[in-house]
Amino acid sequence: MKLDLRIPMGMLFTLMGTILAAFGFSTRNNTDLYLKSLRIDVNLWWGIVLLAFGIVMLTLGRRGQAKMEETGNKGPREQGKKKK
Repeated sequence: MKLDLRIPMGMLFTLMGTILAAFGFSTRNNTDLYLKSLRIDVNLWWGIVLLAFGIVMLTLGRRGQAKMEETGNKGPREQGKKKK
């Protein structure tokens, strides 16, 4: 079974986005923490961006994986081999 690379990447970005967004959400009332960033909760916003990117990567990876299994596509190394 071949694994589409977008699936583990999507899982990584989704996990990191969730952690960062949760941290930003839990510290949203701490104004001293966000003085350097003009009182913008950067952790929350970038966590949401990473989470959205991870979900898109997971969706595309799942779609590609299903298409690969459905059509029985072989990788570039296996396409050149002749069947006996």
